[in-house]
Amino acid sequence: MKWDWKATLGLLISGLLIWWVLRGVDLTEVWAAVKGARWGWLVAAVAVATSGFVVRALRWKLLLEPIRPGVGFRERFAAVNIGFAANNLLPARVGEFARAWAMSRLAPIPVSGALGSLVVERFLDSVAVFSLLAFAVLHPSFPSHATVGGQSLGTIIVTLVGLIVVLLLGLLSLVLFPGPVTAVTRRVSRVLPDRAARLLMEGLTAFLSGLGSLQNPRLLLGALAWSFGFWAWNAVSFWLAFQAFNIDQGYVTALFVQGIIAIGVAVPSAPGFFGTFHAAAVVALTEVYGVAEGATLAFAFGYHLGGFIPVTVMGVWYAAQLGMSWQELGRSEERVET
Repeated sequence: MKWDWKATLGLLISGLLIWWVLRGVDLTEVWAAVKGARWGWLVAAVAVATSGFVVRALRWKLLLEPIRPGVGFRERFAAVNIGFAANNLLPARVGEFARAWAMSRLAPIPVSGALGSLVVERFLDSVAVFSLLAFAVLHPSFPSHATVGGQSLGTIIVTLVGLIVVLLLGLLSLVLFPGPVTAVTRRVSRVLPDRAARLLMEGLTAFLSGLGSLQNPRLLLGALAWSFGFWAWNAVSFWLAFQAFNIDQGYVTALFVQGIIAIGVAVPSAPGFFGTFHAAAVVALTEVYGVAEGATLAFAFGYHLGGFIPVTVMGVWYAAQLGMSWQELGRSEERVET
């Protein structure tokens, strides 16, 4: 495990965002919202969010099918939890590498193939999240006067639709023309620094190795359905957490908040997405929907911490049961790259 510039940058961003969300906040208002929480609703929210890792493990079977048919649920579920626990505990976002490496230890799957399936999984997640976010923005209940980052509603809609179209066209190009796309990418990489060029080509190779599931219509439609199902179900946990902190918003708002937080946590941060999660929640709930800042922060810290604990505990337990040290998991990126 090494603490490099990426880890330092993530820690700095998290610190700045935590300062930003707490600046000028009346902490007594936040504490009042915490004391007034309905804990049964929060427990339900955490339970639904945690059950999502089961859904992830079920979906992963389809993505691994072209690489290694019949990988057991226990192996998939263990690797999922180990990967997310690694993201919560280790710097520099090594979770995906740790998950791929753990799967290669648990089943006879090449680590490059496991990583490729996760790249495809992230692509499908992006399609589902952006589509549900676009639905929330287009819904009549969305505040017509709302802006996000100073951009108007019309700009948001155009951007979301454009992102989805670009993602789909990029995927279609890779599925239909993998050779030419690889050749063009290789030419582009020649003008990049050595490390950037290597990462670009390795990322493309990993993605192509996982494309088998997308070349099979049955696997593609199944994986896409699981992706939409997962994110629609996960939004239920956000809605339940709203009820826990007396935030009077519906399921469509939960879809919007989930989407903004999914974008927010893509920004480099300290382990566990501290700061990025909370800042995205403030943007979505307070700046767009006008929810009181105290209630928003109580939701952000309560829901985030509630979801943080179960998957981290399960990941640590699975790693211990399987004899995987956190030093090994921390070096998983290096192991995958070599």
